[in-house]
Amino acid sequence: MNIAKRIQKIKPSMTLAISAKASAMRAEGIDIIGFGAGEPDFDTPENIKEAAVRCLNEGFTKYTPVGGIDTLKEAIIAKFKRDNGLNYNKSGIIVSCGAKHSIYNAVQVLFEEGDEVIIPAPYWVSYPEIVALSGAEPVIVETSQENGFRLRGEDLNRSITSRTKGIILNTPSNPTGGGYTKEDIEEIAGIAVERGIFVISDEVYEKIIFDGFKHTSIASIGNEIKDLTVVINGVSKAYSMTGWRIGYTAARKEIVSAMTRIQSQSTSNPVSISQKAAVEALNGPQDTAIMMVKEFRKRRDYIVERLNSMEGISCFKPFGAFYVFPNISQLYGRKYGDRIIEGSLDMADYLIQEAKVSIVPGIAFGADDFIRLSYATSMDNIEKGLDRIEKAINL
Repeated sequence: MNIAKRIQKIKPSMTLAISAKASAMRAEGIDIIGFGAGEPDFDTPENIKEAAVRCLNEGFTKYTPVGGIDTLKEAIIAKFKRDNGLNYNKSGIIVSCGAKHSIYNAVQVLFEEGDEVIIPAPYWVSYPEIVALSGAEPVIVETSQENGFRLRGEDLNRSITSRTKGIILNTPSNPTGGGYTKEDIEEIAGIAVERGIFVISDEVYEKIIFDGFKHTSIASIGNEIKDLTVVINGVSKAYSMTGWRIGYTAARKEIVSAMTRIQSQSTSNPVSISQKAAVEALNGPQDTAIMMVKEFRKRRDYIVERLNSMEGISCFKPFGAFYVFPNISQLYGRKYGDRIIEGSLDMADYLIQEAKVSIVPGIAFGADDFIRLSYATSMDNIEKGLDRIEKAINL
């Protein structure tokens, strides 16, 4: 059977594969501690669930406009003005089936065969694959732990060619938890404007930040960069609504109109009930979201301290999100039983088989010297899991 060539280029999501393997082992009765999840372990706040129930009882279960209902677009517009100092109207907003769907639509609209798209590494696993599906070429630019995993202006300038059409920026970052300061953002914005390249700015973790870190949306720097920026966000991370599948985009109306055409011929509208719930998430009380961030900070502090106390591991202290991305390269070359650890895949396999702990290998994010651990799990699980990891690497 002949499958389309563009699909043969695409790798399956390693994060989802790791989670599936851990789930299968648990189904066999094996006690697995999972650090792979990319979603909060908290329940969706009650006020949001109640809004969905009201929506069901009122019979709001039919098709909606392709790009989302007006009340949700209005809530998104208010959020951008309140949180980011950005002004959009409804023609500049589209709601999609999750932030990943938003990114996919934006990439399909902006890029095509012959284009290059710059992606700083470590990157979220889906960025290169989504770009490749458009026919464009992902250009990976490495960053360093010493620099907080931030793309430097000189490296960005050096990577731009006559074929460069855009850059994908993620702050705070999955997988590193790193974030760009306003000064960093201003430098990147200046280069993008000067070179005339689009910026897809993935800001889905903007609410999950620590230690006074200030999130700056690149679109807020000025009108010129705003015209070149496609801002991606959603309710999944900040409000523990991953399964509700609501992401949204703000951009020039021409871009949003094109994204809406794509969506009209693929998924049509996002789920009606989820849209009403998202209105409540954005407009309603923020107490639960704030509580989640406080708990994530406690977990981050603990997991970073523990990892940095382990021989052969160095862990950057993240500014946001709910991941740590420790460097384990000093452990490479070590022999554990009949196996030698030669990379992050080897470490991931060793830990799940021998320590019964699932993590995601850094190679999935373009950084083989690292592994990713999500602390979107209970403190009890974090403590037990780290105990197992420390024991396993000290054998």
